[in-house]
Amino acid sequence: MKRSFGDKATQLVITVLLLLLCVSVIYPFLYMLAISLNTGSDAAKGGVYLWPREFTLYNYQVVLGNEVIRNAYWITIARTVIGTVAGLLITILAAFGLSYRGLPLRKVLLGYVLITMLFNGGLIPFYIQLYNLSLINSFWVYILPTAFSAWNMFVMMRFIQGIPEALIESAEIDGARPFRVLWSIILPLSKPMLAALGLFTAVTHWNDWFAGAFFVQDQSLIPVQTFLQQLLSAQDMSAVLGTGSTEALIRGTNINNVTLMSVKMATVMISALPILCVYPFLQRYFAKGVLIGSVKG
Repeated sequence: MKRSFGDKATQLVITVLLLLLCVSVIYPFLYMLAISLNTGSDAAKGGVYLWPREFTLYNYQVVLGNEVIRNAYWITIARTVIGTVAGLLITILAAFGLSYRGLPLRKVLLGYVLITMLFNGGLIPFYIQLYNLSLINSFWVYILPTAFSAWNMFVMMRFIQGIPEALIESAEIDGARPFRVLWSIILPLSKPMLAALGLFTAVTHWNDWFAGAFFVQDQSLIPVQTFLQQLLSAQDMSAVLGTGSTEALIRGTNINNVTLMSVKMATVMISALPILCVYPFLQRYFAKGVLIGSVKG
């Protein structure tokens, strides 16, 4: 079918806008990458935008040679894996249970969950609650408070309710108990939705700096994003030269080749690359899960 001039003009405008959006997203990333791969003293002169002028890996050696950030990576990886698995497990169990229309007090439970999603007690009561639960300055402060998401539960419940009831009824007639139904029917059909919710949860855990900054004082328990937040607000190199291994590494190179800005950019790249590498492998499940959720909801 031949398109009209108006359709072609609209398509051209949309294409140009999308290209500009892509450039606005990609350029800052390329700029930070170029600065992180350039010697700090040379980058301070300006003029480094898309590629390094004096290539070096000193900045990454400084960052990866820091014991604090290496430990922060293990904390971030651990909280992301454990938090995502715990979140999906609790979400699927709660959504599956509340999807049964004959569940006693179902409306009361749904109303209670909805209230927690709409209203918040505030930061100070939340801190007091964490303190009373002995979660302050603990690794589990990253896991337990975020293990349940009302929004994810409602999305998952609507998806489960969209599954044909004949499948569940036939399994129950054959003698399948609820956990058997969950394992054999619900979970296999829910993989795209679980992938989408899992990606949301994992990205939230990976990018969270707030919990480490306000609920943890032990530097050995802070995640990498909290370390990055501390580094970005630092005024000198003491934030990254606090360990003997890093100081020795700097003494083995040229201190003038490393600046606070170049180290900051290297830290940003190291903290962003892992989640960027994982996303392409889950993108097809993510898109399918969001589409199914929107249709079933």
